Amino acid sequence: MASPKKKLHGLVAATITPMTENGEINFSVIGQYVDYLVREQGVKNIFVNGTTGEGLSLSVSERRQVAEEWVTQGRNKLDQVVIHVGALSLKESQELAQHAAEIGADGIAVIAPFFLKPWNKDVLINFLKEVAASAPALPFYYYHIPALTGVKIRAEELLDGIQDKIPTFQGLKFSDTDLLDFGQCVDQNHQRQFSLLFGVDEQLLSGLVMGATGAVGSTYNYLGKKTNEMLEAFERKDFSSALNYQCQICFLIYFSCLGFGVSQTKAIMTLVSGIPMGPPRLPLQKATREFTDNAEAKLKSLDFLSFTGVKDGNLEACS
Repeated sequence: MASPKKKLHGLVAATITPMTENGEINFSVIGQYVDYLVREQGVKNIFVNGTTGEGLSLSVSERRQVAEEWVTQGRNKLDQVVIHVGALSLKESQELAQHAAEIGADGIAVIAPFFLKPWNKDVLINFLKEVAASAPALPFYYYHIPALTGVKIRAEELLDGIQDKIPTFQGLKFSDTDLLDFGQCVDQNHQRQFSLLFGVDEQLLSGLVMGATGAVGSTYNYLGKKTNEMLEAFERKDFSSALNYQCQICFLIYFSCLGFGVSQTKAIMTLVSGIPMGPPRLPLQKATREFTDNAEAKLKSLDFLSFTGVKDGNLEACS
């Protein structure tokens, strides 16, 4: 994998944790999963044990094992493996951060603790600082997802002076629709020292226009190729094509009923990749047979199950 000093940019797949039908982790398919991301989707950066990976539904031991497997299987294939080590317990988060450093991960990320919540910026930074200090050689990213954590501290406020407190801070995963807050983060990042990774897949083009340097998301597991085409169009300033790609992606997500839940993501990834992702862990429920059958029929109608990507002729361009 790449040197930890390499800036994280481009697409980052928020990986699924494959499971067996009885809810145990299916480590045996992770190597195949890595090859699929690289060869079929053109995605070489991953975010492990996050929301999509059900990290907070796994035991500490399981999270360690999952992280190790991704690092091992990704060696010489993936560019960067970032491990989410956030937890409600500071000690658990520190243990996971230290472990990530020991196994050769390329970075760590931390979500805000969301049961006993930090009530202001300083309290949150104190928590993050203690975790980052457990892996002082690894780039550190804050995972901002207020809709799930209930922690409403603005990302822009957090960024102000954060490297004075956390020298290894390298950026954030911004999983929120507040483009004003994101825009202010970009404004603070005028020297582009941070990786500002947008985390709302269906709004990525908006994030790019605002100044996102990359993106982390669940749909890049199976829409990475199409999203990379959008990024390439944006980079060459072909904004009409970039908009067309974003609309195609939104078409797949909404009109094909693909959904964004972990259960639905696992079902779609199984259909598209042919790699069994299994059910989610309780309290999440397995995607219904009706959902899976409908999704399979619609994906087939778009020739999407042939692993060649969506055929442009099957989707109308945005006007």
